[in-house]
Amino acid sequence: MTPQELLKQIRLVEIHTRKLVNQLFSGEYHSVFKGRGMSFSEVREYQYGDDIRNIDWNVSARFDYSKRFEKLFVKIFEEERELSVLLLVDASKSSNFGTNLQFKNELATEICGALGFSAIKNNDKVGLILFSDEIEKVILPKKGKPHIFRILRELLTFEPKNKGTNISKVLEYVSAMIKKKTILFILSDFIDTDFEKPLRIAKNKHDVIAVRIVDKLEESIPKAGLLQLRDSETGQMRLVDTSQKNFQLKFASQFLKHQEILNNIFKKNKVDVITVKTGESYYKPLQQFFKAREKRMAI
Repeated sequence: MTPQELLKQIRLVEIHTRKLVNQLFSGEYHSVFKGRGMSFSEVREYQYGDDIRNIDWNVSARFDYSKRFEKLFVKIFEEERELSVLLLVDASKSSNFGTNLQFKNELATEICGALGFSAIKNNDKVGLILFSDEIEKVILPKKGKPHIFRILRELLTFEPKNKGTNISKVLEYVSAMIKKKTILFILSDFIDTDFEKPLRIAKNKHDVIAVRIVDKLEESIPKAGLLQLRDSETGQMRLVDTSQKNFQLKFASQFLKHQEILNNIFKKNKVDVITVKTGESYYKPLQQFFKAREKRMAI
């Protein structure tokens, strides 16, 4: 891909996500993802209805009491808005797959664009970790539109060295390296096992959201007779008769079983899940996520 072609691709992602960011995600993002707490801003004179716990007795004591009346002052606090968002993006071979208009990694790139532009619009930092069965690339969180363009450039051009998927490894890396509470978006098809413990540890420290990317062919396979299927991560080949009823049932059953296992893991560890499908709009799933979380926080 030439520099001109790459720039065109980045601009296309920006155009596709701009409307969502401006109309939906910027406001809901702000209300859903809270800052680290409240920081002192200034003091002002006490007014009726102010919380007496916020009275600044030191400032009040310094007031000139030679006058015939006393004044009390209260501390004013404002939310510390600055947050860090870390995009953990699956770069394994299974992400380079899609049968419905786009590959899974292309959909992941668009979602990262929407989340990234929403974050910088709220003056938050954004970082990226690309992973397979190893940590492939780390871009530390920073602010600004040029930084989002850098992240998009990596997502569009990166070639992983490894093929497999190891979600445990990236979660363990984040838990060890990132000390401050961070919003973690894990964008993956989650074709992996044995990552529940690292997920629970990461969730105890960070705000973790799973973005599960699915292709319709993974749910059910068409009756196309004899096919040579290859596992994209292991390279293993297998000849199957896709027209057989037993194969159809087994294929669909395996998908549903894996989906049930994932749902149980996420539910048990209170991890929000957004499921998106290649070739379909991710607008509605993300909108449902924001609205559900906003409603839950209001309770």
